[in-house]
Amino acid sequence: MHQSPSAQIPLRPINDSYGLEGRKIHVRLTEGRFQNLRRLISWPLLALFFGLVWVQSKGTPWLMFDFPERRILLFGTHFSWYDLHILTGMMITAASLLFFVSMIWGRVWCGFACPQTIWTWIFIRIERWTEGRASLRQRQENMPLRGARLARRIVKHTLWMTVALLTAITFTGYFMPIRDLVAQLAGAEASTTLVGWLVCMTLLTYINAGLVREKICLHACPYSRFQAVMMDDRSLKVSYNAERGEPRGSIKLSSAIQQAKGSVGDCVDCNICVQVCPTGIDIRDGLQAACIDCGACIDACDQVMLKTQRPTGLIGFAAAQEQQQPQRFWRPRLLGYFAVTLIAFSSTGYALVNKKDLVVEIRRDRDSLYREFSDGSLCNFYQIKAESFAPALTQMYVSVSGQEGLVLQGPETFMLDNSGEWTAYRVCLMNPAGGVLPITFNFSDQTRTWSRSSSLITNTHYQQR
Repeated sequence: MHQSPSAQIPLRPINDSYGLEGRKIHVRLTEGRFQNLRRLISWPLLALFFGLVWVQSKGTPWLMFDFPERRILLFGTHFSWYDLHILTGMMITAASLLFFVSMIWGRVWCGFACPQTIWTWIFIRIERWTEGRASLRQRQENMPLRGARLARRIVKHTLWMTVALLTAITFTGYFMPIRDLVAQLAGAEASTTLVGWLVCMTLLTYINAGLVREKICLHACPYSRFQAVMMDDRSLKVSYNAERGEPRGSIKLSSAIQQAKGSVGDCVDCNICVQVCPTGIDIRDGLQAACIDCGACIDACDQVMLKTQRPTGLIGFAAAQEQQQPQRFWRPRLLGYFAVTLIAFSSTGYALVNKKDLVVEIRRDRDSLYREFSDGSLCNFYQIKAESFAPALTQMYVSVSGQEGLVLQGPETFMLDNSGEWTAYRVCLMNPAGGVLPITFNFSDQTRTWSRSSSLITNTHYQQR
């Protein structure tokens, strides 16, 4: 597709009142290569969302935000609050990757993979199945709601609410075991808090995807507001070729007039591009913040072009400066996004490989630093807390080393239940030499050993001070 220069494409300013005038958008469904691509992306994501919550490995979910145990389970890896830098790195990597992709292909995330878009299309298809095509729904909008039309409307909202409830249950299953959740709901044993949460999530999904829809993209999502910062004149965006399409003609004009050079453009002013747009914009008005680059207008326009024996591509993904296309991947800002993405990905991968499976805290008992006994021994008192973030690490054995004759008094086996409680220990030594003596606490399971350095304070040390 040859796109006219950006100076010939009218730019439409953002109108904050757009979409708030109460006009309901009846989206007309269409088919085409971009809609097939969108389904190829969205359906696996839906299957992953609804299916992943049920997958377990050795009784542990693959993905769950386990707040009571203060951990996040991610594909067999346990993350703790001590791993917040890794989680932050993942989010930075995802954000920089989004910026990188957006600078090349525009808002493809919004059009093909955003949850708001995916659920909106599901609800639109339910609406099409229950109440008919968009033109029929638009004609019947102001008609009395009774009889068969009332029954279809009830069925539509019932299906919407069912999908919303399943979504809420699945989403909640990522914060508590899904099997326990379903069992509580089936046995009417769910707590009031849980029921309230499910009701809120169900209503939120129902309102967002069924009633509000495009207003989320227009007024709630910040992405449309700062997308211009991430793009330039060589970014691919859904664009209307005004040079080829203007002035607009009519599909009813005779072929002789249509073929008259310069008399009329290829656009037949059928408005199908507007009818299929999920945000209700007219792409022919120029680049707009409300456009989510879903490609529905491209598929619809191509079908009209084929029927009227015109070349396709009147609307398509194009850059404002097509003549600079060979240099598209060699732009400083794009290379900067790529560098940030690569650095964030590498740093996160390194931190992930070297993450801690065991976190141990050793705190000296400040109320009684040491105590001497009649048999000549001297003891120091400690508080130890340990948390495990590996599925197989459930208990460990505690020992102490560093000085000859050290004796550890306390539980030999430490259970890693991540309760956050401190366990009391004391380390004793017969006839210490004096001073501050280095010692090491050793924590081991059947295969690995972790060591933490500490010290043994003796009476002699304090007498010399």
